[in-house]
Amino acid sequence: MSTGPGAASAPAPTPHDSPADPLRRPSRASSTFSSLRIRNYRLFFLGQVVSNIGTWMQRIAQDWLVLSLTGSSAAVGITTALQFLPMLLFGLYGGVLVDRLRKRPTLLVTQTAMALTALALAALTLTGHVQVWHVYVAAFAVGLATVVDNPARQSFVSELVGPGQLQNAVSLNSANFQSARLVGPAVAGLLITGVGTGWAFLLNGLSFVAPLTGLLLMRARELHTVERAPRGKGQLREGLRYVAGRPDLIWPIVLVGFVGTFAFNFPVYLSAFADDVFDAGAGAYSMFNTLMAVGSVAGALLAARRAAPRLRLLTGAALVFGTLEIVTAASPALWMFALLMVPLGLFGMTVNVTTNTSIQMATDPAMRGRVMALYMMVFLGGSPVGAPVVGWITDTYGARVGLAAGGAVAAVAAVVIGLILARVGNLRLSVGWHRGHPRVRFVPRERREELTAAA
Repeated sequence: MSTGPGAASAPAPTPHDSPADPLRRPSRASSTFSSLRIRNYRLFFLGQVVSNIGTWMQRIAQDWLVLSLTGSSAAVGITTALQFLPMLLFGLYGGVLVDRLRKRPTLLVTQTAMALTALALAALTLTGHVQVWHVYVAAFAVGLATVVDNPARQSFVSELVGPGQLQNAVSLNSANFQSARLVGPAVAGLLITGVGTGWAFLLNGLSFVAPLTGLLLMRARELHTVERAPRGKGQLREGLRYVAGRPDLIWPIVLVGFVGTFAFNFPVYLSAFADDVFDAGAGAYSMFNTLMAVGSVAGALLAARRAAPRLRLLTGAALVFGTLEIVTAASPALWMFALLMVPLGLFGMTVNVTTNTSIQMATDPAMRGRVMALYMMVFLGGSPVGAPVVGWITDTYGARVGLAAGGAVAAVAAVVIGLILARVGNLRLSVGWHRGHPRVRFVPRERREELTAAA
């Protein structure tokens, strides 16, 4: 178990992995569930199964509670913004802390804090004393814990499985989270309509027992130890300079920033479509989230079979995702809108997993906490900016315009950044025919010149 930069915690770069060639990466098929053979990761995975179901229950219940208390999509957007505002403000400092601290004790603290927050909100709701500002405070408190919890969980995966299983484990984590989305919203919908939102908050608080138990049962000697960064000045600037000098890191982060800020605000979009466009209530909102989770699980499991991510896949998936949002916004019927949630979930998850794994696999282990914190800050922290904006657009111009605008931003960003990455990688667009069908692809500049000369 090397603790030096590179060796045992991140794959050695190949010639195609260099910053000068960011669009081309090797790809090999792997067993979909191979990382589950590792005991520590199995404990982590099983604990997250239970906790993630509770998390999705609380997300649905929280959004619906705010909408019931205020009748405003903008208020739902404010709640989302408050939950992710701490990541925007303090995310980079959280990454510095994560690089300094041991991951397992850190996660024990953050997971306990989130459990206590859920239990407090449950008590307020079940006793009938809840007000919208209570939900705002709870959302902000969860966001503060997330500042450290997110980069710690992301970087802890490499310590659980080592470099050989990192891509597979990250993909399975995403499948885990999205599989819980199949159960959590359905249970939340039943609880909301049957006994009220407070029970969803209570069950979420109790669900944290599972990951806390899993963390306590892990064998420390089987972890892939990574050298912790020493306490010192300038570590935040050091992390930013590291990312800024790597096109294969900075441009995917920029792309996911646009997508996360404007296109991933589904609590605002889906609650508005369920309540205002189709007048179908909490059951439809729960169904939309469940169907999107079906596509997300499929996308994550497909990603688990890839041994290495491709940045070409990232930009292509982001383009398709944005285009699908525009098409979905124009859906005239509830059944059509609901069915389109499946491909939306698939391509959205492809964007998410491909970005996450490409960044982790390309980052020095000593920098991973800071780089992942920057990634999470941009991806999740963009919501405080995007959620109120798309909430206002949705309230003012309608849910269809809001969703279409978010998709348009994602599609344009994918095209622009794809072209930038192609230029950095010394690639050119090639348009031709293959077996009687048109084919558009990026090829190395030298190859393009050969094709032009041959024509």
